[in-house]
Amino acid sequence: MDAERDHMVAAARERLLRSLRDEVRDQRVVEAIASVRREAFVPPHFRAQAYDDRALPIGEGQTISQPLMVALMIEALEPRPDDKALEVGTGTGYAAAVLSRLVREVVSVERNTTLLERARKALDAEGFTNVRVHQAGTHLGRPEDGPYDVILVSAGAPHVPRVLLDQLSEGGRLVIPVGSPRSQELVSARKTPHGVELRRHGACAFVPLVGEDAWRDAG
Repeated sequence: MDAERDHMVAAARERLLRSLRDEVRDQRVVEAIASVRREAFVPPHFRAQAYDDRALPIGEGQTISQPLMVALMIEALEPRPDDKALEVGTGTGYAAAVLSRLVREVVSVERNTTLLERARKALDAEGFTNVRVHQAGTHLGRPEDGPYDVILVSAGAPHVPRVLLDQLSEGGRLVIPVGSPRSQELVSARKTPHGVELRRHGACAFVPLVGEDAWRDAG
């Protein structure tokens, strides 16, 4: 039974990667996803569905994002090997793991202590040494470790938070879902000497970003 399950998971992984290669322009991102075992970052009872191209519940009212969405968000960041990255909303640690293959270092923050500890264990078990996970504080992000070259926000906000833009280095990029608590548009922001340049990347749906300069609660 285990051998049959492993074969099914491997086949699903190959199907997912073929699909991503058709959808994602930056093949470095696809290779980063190929190098991360998504089954290590989902609850045990969902491991057979780990390579389905859809979000999966991870408990605590949260989800692990659809692989295609993770790929598109990271692609929009335009990551570089020497970049220092911030992720807001660690979840299970999956997106941080993928991003860590493309940058020098990832600092990730998570509000939920249960998810934070699970993410730390999964990242440690999978050997990700350039990811540091911290308890989220009262301010969005982690300004004490900034500035960051790229910021990935894995939750939806009513607008692009100024408090996160302030944590970007000059030329830095931020990707965030912006809209209502239940429906958003993926937006990328680049910090320039003349202000902030915005680009829109299509519809998405994420759990609400809670905190200063975002939503007051998860409703």
